[in-house]
Amino acid sequence: MRCFIGLGSNLDNPIEQVKRALDELAQLPDTQLIQHSALYRSEPVGPAGQPDYINAVAELNTELDAECLLDHLQALEQAHQRVRLEHWGPRTLDLDLLLYGQETIATARLSVPHPWMTQRSFVLYPLAEIAPDLQLPDGSLLSFHLADCPMGSPDRLAL
Repeated sequence: MRCFIGLGSNLDNPIEQVKRALDELAQLPDTQLIQHSALYRSEPVGPAGQPDYINAVAELNTELDAECLLDHLQALEQAHQRVRLEHWGPRTLDLDLLLYGQETIATARLSVPHPWMTQRSFVLYPLAEIAPDLQLPDGSLLSFHLADCPMGSPDRLAL
């Protein structure tokens, strides 16, 4: 299944957190890392006073079902010592399952497509970098959402 993962970090050397997570995504069982975007710097959404985020999007091909993939993503977050103290608060690593093929999933644990992805420039810009012609499960084009995104564009990092 073709899927896309959003990555973000704003604590404990965020650039290295995201780079390490990209390497770890490539090691998931029954999964191949197809490609990933550049890294982007963005202002935080949520509580004031937290550092800027480093974000990226990865494209995977996986044989894991969506819930099993979520388990692996949450295990990676825990390996990076993610602590959930505050909604949209600072974190060492955030991994979001943005898209899982063309499926729409609504369970107690998982909502796919990710409910905020079309409103977040730090998701849309890196996603458009690696999948510019992507069509979302509702039939809309990624380019439509990117043009209509209410948040400013994030800074693409040259590393």
